[in-house]
Amino acid sequence: MNYTPENITELQEDEIFVFGSNLAGHHAGGAARIAHEKFGAEWGVGVGITGHCYAIPTMQGGVETIKPYVDDFIELAREWDQNTFLVTRIGCGIAGFSDEDIAPLFAEALKLYNVRLPESFVKIINKLPGDESGVTGDY
Repeated sequence: MNYTPENITELQEDEIFVFGSNLAGHHAGGAARIAHEKFGAEWGVGVGITGHCYAIPTMQGGVETIKPYVDDFIELAREWDQNTFLVTRIGCGIAGFSDEDIAPLFAEALKLYNVRLPESFVKIINKLPGDESGVTGDY
């Protein structure tokens, strides 16, 4: 499996940078700042596609408040299969969540050939109990 690179400095034409945001779309720090400065994330847009980016809000509450936004992202990634989505460690910086908190939200994304996840997320997802998907990071 190809993982999201640790340090993304450029994107190919079909790549989308997926980052953690706040609902107000104030992209002042972390991956959100990179998204705004380098890849066209619009200031004031805290959810969804702008430029070559997809914002997933992570600053509004607990993990349960992030899940619906991740689910919406996964649905879009299924439909936009001509694009490759590079998911950063959303929520694991300024928002203060751990990889163990966030990675399980992306279990369904692991099944999609056009979504790249951080290696740490893939390792956690592959260790989840009762995962009947048969999907591993070894393809």
